[in-house]
Amino acid sequence: MPLDVLLVLVIGGISGIALLLHLSGRSKLLYMTAEDARAAWHRHVPDDLIQEVTVASNGHAALVTTQQGMGLVWAFGADSVARPLHDFDLLDTKDGLRIAFHDFSAPEAHLKLTEAERDIWRSRLRPQ
Repeated sequence: MPLDVLLVLVIGGISGIALLLHLSGRSKLLYMTAEDARAAWHRHVPDDLIQEVTVASNGHAALVTTQQGMGLVWAFGADSVARPLHDFDLLDTKDGLRIAFHDFSAPEAHLKLTEAERDIWRSRLRPQ
């Protein structure tokens, strides 16, 4: 088979799969309730005892307070990522906050927050 035909078939196949996934709703960001955020945190850090969960109004991120300190759960596509908040930089963006972790496995999280939420989260997320 000529290379140009093979290239068209591969690109078309990958594009078709991506389109089908998007049209079937599998590209939507995860929406979390407080219980979903708890479950996500326990999936990533099973031994932590959660004291409080604060979910963003858009449902795509949650602050988790545990006996070991603060943590963050955020939507990453249709799944979630959770990280303890130990070593990070907190930066304002036009629509929320950006948390830059000093960890190559999760370099940063972009959080879309309302103005009121941004002030509350900023005060609670002072780098330690």
